[in-house]
Amino acid sequence: MNATSDTVDSAKTRRFQQKRERILDAAATLINRHGVRGMTFVDVAQLVDLNTTSITYYFKRKELLAAAVLERSLERIEALIEDAGQGKTPQERIARYIRSNFDLQAGINAQEERPVAVLSDIRALNEPYNSDLTARYVQVFRKLRTFFDPPRNDQEKILGTIRAHVLVQNMFWLPAWISQYSSGDYDRVCKRLIELFETGFAPAGAGWEPQLLEIDESSLKVGIEGMPGNFARAATFLINERGYRGASVEQIASELNVTKGSFYHHLEAKDELVLECFRRSYGRVSLVQRAATRAGGSHWQQLASSIATLLNIQLYSEFPLVRTTALQALPTELRNDVIDRSNRMARRFAGMMIDGITEGSVKPVDPLIASQAVMGALNSAYDLRGWIEPVPPAQAFAYYASTLAYGLFSPPPKT
Repeated sequence: MNATSDTVDSAKTRRFQQKRERILDAAATLINRHGVRGMTFVDVAQLVDLNTTSITYYFKRKELLAAAVLERSLERIEALIEDAGQGKTPQERIARYIRSNFDLQAGINAQEERPVAVLSDIRALNEPYNSDLTARYVQVFRKLRTFFDPPRNDQEKILGTIRAHVLVQNMFWLPAWISQYSSGDYDRVCKRLIELFETGFAPAGAGWEPQLLEIDESSLKVGIEGMPGNFARAATFLINERGYRGASVEQIASELNVTKGSFYHHLEAKDELVLECFRRSYGRVSLVQRAATRAGGSHWQQLASSIATLLNIQLYSEFPLVRTTALQALPTELRNDVIDRSNRMARRFAGMMIDGITEGSVKPVDPLIASQAVMGALNSAYDLRGWIEPVPPAQAFAYYASTLAYGLFSPPPKT
């Protein structure tokens, strides 16, 4: 009798866990499409063929479900890091980590692996979930940082943190561009990306002497008629800090010290303002790239100056570039427009690299892959804004850019 009861209880537990995992899978898919705030119980229920009451049996509130999805994603990323950490050298550990991310992406594409939710929407959660999951992410990040040799001084600790940040953020950026390749090409793309992180794209002996470029933003062909310029700035900061859904109209209006009515006097919808933020950001990237071309010098010099100038904008300016982590919450038609613009910026970096390879000032690399890595690194630089503030800007640019320019294992360039 007891054995039968135990078997029944075991079957119930197994069914409970299976349904719970299906709900988490569906919620992860929706978070990746629409962000945490855009995920609803109704949509989750439709994906798993249940009613909303059934969903609340497993998760009483939507935020509990979102937190559980993000916690599971952190656990899976941590498992990848722990497995890669078994490598005997920093090079082996990092290669294994990059390769495991490609394998995971291929498995998700083939529906053989469960989806992993985008972690950037942690910032859109209310307390205590935001703080709890952020602390959990820090724990996972510190494990990744141990891939490198233990730091011997404060400078090496700073450099190790920057290198780990660029590496992990590029793995988060991977789904944004890997869809341009078929799964059959993943092995080659993975090898080229590993090579980039190992040796960089700067040729042997190349010095780091970037020029901070001046740009005339008044030449940007963007802007919404009648909209004050500070609207885009306030929205950019809020989107970067809280994500697309987390930056509500109320919060944007409060930041601007205007009423919601005044906001809607200038704009019909928040999406209009968010798209303006992206257009302005990519327009500024384009201006920097063109200013580098006008400044002349080798194509390596043009790349270095472009990267340093954009890092200055991300780390120290009063008006940073908008984080592309807001992409997954944008409506599809707006998202496609933003992705097209991002790819155009990446192709321009790729063009600089191709010309540099031709003239011998850039090491032979796959420019399409390297340019996406540069875009991912520049995009995520904003996250170190507060942490890196005490570091002299010239040193910060050299340390951050060295991750891709010289690779993760070379001494940072002197400034």
